[in-house]
Amino acid sequence: MADRNAEAIADQLLALPSADRARLAQLLLASLEERDMGAANEWDDEIARRGAELAGGRLAGLPAEQVFAEVERRLRQ
Repeated sequence: MADRNAEAIADQLLALPSADRARLAQLLLASLEERDMGAANEWDDEIARRGAELAGGRLAGLPAEQVFAEVERRLRQ
């Protein structure tokens, strides 16, 4: 019974516009991920620290083109 309901729901969802399907996919995937609040807080702290260093001139940014070129170079290795 549940399988038929899931199939019926899937058929309805697949008929939605692609933007709606993408948003639903995001929501479903997010619901499966466990969020480690400790790690999230640590990332928030790290982002704030780096932002302050950048704003204070203690850290230099890199042009996006340079960063993307380096990523491409590493992916090709």
